[in-house]
Amino acid sequence: KDQGINKVYSFNFQTSEDMTDARIDSLTNASLIYISGGDQNRFMEIIANTPVYEAIHQAFLNGSVIAGTSAGAAVMSKKMITGNEHKYPEYTGNFRTIEANNIEIGEGLGLLENAIIDQHFVWRMRMNRLITATLENPQETGIGIDESTAILVEGDTAKVYGKYQVIVIRHKSAETKIINGLLGAKNMELSVYLAGDQFQINE
Repeated sequence: KDQGINKVYSFNFQTSEDMTDARIDSLTNASLIYISGGDQNRFMEIIANTPVYEAIHQAFLNGSVIAGTSAGAAVMSKKMITGNEHKYPEYTGNFRTIEANNIEIGEGLGLLENAIIDQHFVWRMRMNRLITATLENPQETGIGIDESTAILVEGDTAKVYGKYQVIVIRHKSAETKIINGLLGAKNMELSVYLAGDQFQINE
């Protein structure tokens, strides 16, 4: 609204009764859809296989900008980090290990192919989590986005905006071993990008 854009609407979808034809039509024809933070699992549980999911995808195909922060960023990729650990079910946010079969991956919106997004990345020290996810999903590029920072994706190119950094992890060799539940790998690629830098998601 500060930019002179007056047609701004907020929708809080919680049940199928909230998914009225008018709201779905607004989503489909929106120029920009912004998904706020919260719980990415709850978001996907509510909108998966619904007209809301279809409307977001149709808007994307129409050329709309689909944006999100925190959980709203996590849902962009097809393989979504849920924030849960299989081996340590009590949430601490620490992610102290790099173990096999621990980081829970769910299904996100799938607007960003071949990548896994993690958020609040450097500030909350989530490197172990994204390393684990990338080792177990070597076909995906791990992208960790820090606070007050964003990537703008156009085609296969991502450009960094904001105050801090974006960490990109690749496991091109796809050679991963497991000993006593611990993950190991050689020759992983790690890059740290600053505002103005660009990188290819698929390399």
